[in-house]
Amino acid sequence: MKTIELNAAPRADFGKKASKGIRKSGAVPCVMYGGKYGEDGAIHFQIKEDDLRGLLYTPDVYLVNLTLDGKTYKAILKETQFHPVKDTPLHLDFLEVFDDKPIVVELPVKLNGLAAGVRSGGKLSLDMRKLRVKGLYKDVPECLNIDVTSLELGKTIQVGALHFDNLEVMNAKNAVVCAVKLTRAARGAAGQEEA
Repeated sequence: MKTIELNAAPRADFGKKASKGIRKSGAVPCVMYGGKYGEDGAIHFQIKEDDLRGLLYTPDVYLVNLTLDGKTYKAILKETQFHPVKDTPLHLDFLEVFDDKPIVVELPVKLNGLAAGVRSGGKLSLDMRKLRVKGLYKDVPECLNIDVTSLELGKTIQVGALHFDNLEVMNAKNAVVCAVKLTRAARGAAGQEEA
């Protein structure tokens, strides 16, 4: 998993008015859960919006080394709220990760190889761009590689057929990840062979 370094500043005031003031100053209000902190079980802080570009506008999942008050926490980004019109980040939720606690994250799917069905005239389609997996953060890869070389024309790969080391896939077992669909050209060629 890729890592990114972020520096945060503590927040003293809470509520809508305080959050608005933080956003006006060019920062984004954030909260981190997962550990045992304070009364509400969370740490509240702010991060400069410009520092977040590498984390927010990418399909990759990052392990965040978050420095706050001289202490560094390992965390992952769990949820982001964006402004409905301006598309700027309004609020971020982080989850602190530990060596012995499994996490649940969505990872991008990457298809490898040339499917046998594509060589026969079919078209490969990726139906699920991300899969939810559960595992220790040190076992979580950057993406989930799926080999499609043996995928025949009209066949699919379902979640239940996938296995990744030290990871549990959380999606429904019968959900289709990718398929080789029959194209009109392939149907026409098959019809001429039969004639």
